[in-house]
Amino acid sequence: MLTPVIEKVLILQDRDVRRQTLENQLKAVPQDVARVEQKIAAEKGAIETAKGELMALEARKKVIETEIGSAETRLAKYRTQQSQVKKNDEYQALGHEIETTQKTIGEFEGQELEIMYGIDEAKKKFAAAEAELKANIAGHEARIKTLKERGENLAAEAKVAQGDFAAARAPLDEPTLRLYDRIAARNLPACVPIRGGKCGGCHLKVSSEVESAVRGKGGLDPSGRLATCDQCGRLVYWEA
Repeated sequence: MLTPVIEKVLILQDRDVRRQTLENQLKAVPQDVARVEQKIAAEKGAIETAKGELMALEARKKVIETEIGSAETRLAKYRTQQSQVKKNDEYQALGHEIETTQKTIGEFEGQELEIMYGIDEAKKKFAAAEAELKANIAGHEARIKTLKERGENLAAEAKVAQGDFAAARAPLDEPTLRLYDRIAARNLPACVPIRGGKCGGCHLKVSSEVESAVRGKGGLDPSGRLATCDQCGRLVYWEA
């Protein structure tokens, strides 16, 4: 049978564990939100990368269009000059320039066709990727909303748990509270049963003196204090 003091300590411990569990869960919420925000940033970055690739192709197309325009202007100029010259060597030289310029225009037009095909493909891929990534972002944003709501609920529960913890401390005297606090600061649970001669916390065998104290002396050691495990220092009690 549990002593009145141990019963009160166990109540305190139960509320302490709940209080700390809620506070730890509450502390984790901002970290969880930050991780989801990182995912959103990555999704948005992927959209911008895909958009940048499409814009680069479109910019390249404009450059080629400008090059073709310049070459066509030169071609028209050479043809006009050719129609005006009277010397055969000048006529042939301009004919060579015309031929070279026509070849250049043809090459540019070939590149333009390839880029136009690439732009069409990039637009299709971008549209599909953008739709998927935006759907992912929407899911992440919903997750953040849920996490923030959870944080608000945890904060309210933690406040109640803190009050319950404080209320559970009131019936205990200062020496017992100091002893509990000291043990709980390094080990929770701080108060455990002895089963089969072993501590329920560290699972090592306790001394015969400790076992005798918890079994027949009201849970007190020979000095009159609450019995503790010889190995880990936790408060111990006999579990019938």
